Amino acid sequence: MLFNADIPLLTLIVFLPLAGALGVLATRSRPWTQGVVLISTLATFLLTLLPLLQFRPEQAGFQFVESVPWIATLGISYHLGIDGLSLFLLPLTGLLFVAAVLVSWNKVRLKERAYFISFLVLETGILGVFTSLDAILFYVFWEAMLIPMFLIIGIWGSENRRYASIKFIIYTMAGSLFLLVGLILMAFLSENLGGGFSFDMVSWLALNVPSHWQYGIFILFFIAFAVKVPIFPFHTWLPDAHVEAPTAGSVILAGVLLKMGVYGILRFCLPLLPEASLYFTPAIMALGVIGVIYGAFVAFAQDDLKKLVAYSSVSHMGLIVVGVMAGNLAGMKGGIIQMLNHGLSTGALFILVGALYERKKTRDMNKLGGLAARTPVLATFFVIMTLSSLGLPGLNGFVGEFLLLLGAFQYQWWIGALSATTLILGAVYMLWMVQRVFFETDRSGRSEAVADLFRPEKLVLVSFTLLVFFIGLYPSYITNRIEFTSRQLVAATTIKAAGPLAPVHPVPPNPAKVMTYEHDPSRR
Repeated sequence: MLFNADIPLLTLIVFLPLAGALGVLATRSRPWTQGVVLISTLATFLLTLLPLLQFRPEQAGFQFVESVPWIATLGISYHLGIDGLSLFLLPLTGLLFVAAVLVSWNKVRLKERAYFISFLVLETGILGVFTSLDAILFYVFWEAMLIPMFLIIGIWGSENRRYASIKFIIYTMAGSLFLLVGLILMAFLSENLGGGFSFDMVSWLALNVPSHWQYGIFILFFIAFAVKVPIFPFHTWLPDAHVEAPTAGSVILAGVLLKMGVYGILRFCLPLLPEASLYFTPAIMALGVIGVIYGAFVAFAQDDLKKLVAYSSVSHMGLIVVGVMAGNLAGMKGGIIQMLNHGLSTGALFILVGALYERKKTRDMNKLGGLAARTPVLATFFVIMTLSSLGLPGLNGFVGEFLLLLGAFQYQWWIGALSATTLILGAVYMLWMVQRVFFETDRSGRSEAVADLFRPEKLVLVSFTLLVFFIGLYPSYITNRIEFTSRQLVAATTIKAAGPLAPVHPVPPNPAKVMTYEHDPSRR
């Protein structure tokens, strides 16, 4: 075994960045600060790989479970665990935070320690969201990650950073209020239905929520998660946040924060409230299709590189929502794998856009051009990640988009046809961007030398590129590990028996047992 059964692996993963933040407080020089930050993020990333090596795809329920009573009188516990839905989101988060540290290397001039502390606290919040199996614990981590992102945008952002940060916090905090009300209602329902007053998300899965309660609670949950995705028309905070955030902030925002919205829909709305999910599916699908087309057209109208990539995220996330709401296996698997793919390709694009801005001091495509000859390495990575975003066969984006569109066509052919416009529209605005920036005549009127990518940037982008090709050429590594969870989510959503599969989740562990592991009976 790679780790001892008595070692709380998920706790280590979640709180190691926070320990790194405390270590940064004790540093007094830049080299020590950078060293502590890099070691803590690298160690966290390496720890997130361990569940991949020991995860059992065929195993029902959550694995690597840790359960400790926290506030027993209120039915609140410290309860962590992962399944196929969260399995790949952990290493994605770890990798993107390592990338965020490397692209910030020697570039932070204002309050460097506070900058890195904010990122480390943010990482703990995100990892906590993806591993929490107690609703209040989930909410605590959900709220905890908002403050550091608010500070990252508001202190280290661009000219209009205060406006963007305030808009971000207002939107997300408002959504969180809806979430909190929904969680409290679910706890009272649990008591009324004989399950006891509890915030345990695993025990909630066994509840048969009455129809007249499902619709109201679904709306509360959906609004909270729709803001985070963000789904049209809740998206207006995103372009401002992306444009004003520093490069590392944009990488985290696009790479993992947006995925928390889809994760919440899959973790709460579909399995807990299946009847309401079916009822609202047509409306949500409509919003997703509108987001796909609207995001693409608005992206085409942009001259700012960052805004273009930001609106492309609106389009791509709309397609993911369409896929997961389609209620079939292809769409569900496509949505889960595309969350990973989007985090890699769009995160890399924001790194490259940031690198361009540092060299040319502009993101206006009307003032760029001819950079392929002067920055060939940067141009090569930019083209690869653009093709990845477009879904070129052989790259990671193709796998996710193919499954998403297949799921949309299985739902309704015309929904699939409208969603497929993302292939054409995406090719138009993304390839047009590459042409203007790298292959047309330089429109800046200056022919000064431009530095190519530096070593930390190359290291990050090489790792992203290897993963892009690995997923594109060997997608079964991921699809096999999310198969069971995808089937369970589809079965729960469509209110059908799962056939030969086990129930959606097994009986929750005894809270009195500390650090139990459901994935191996010999460890109980």
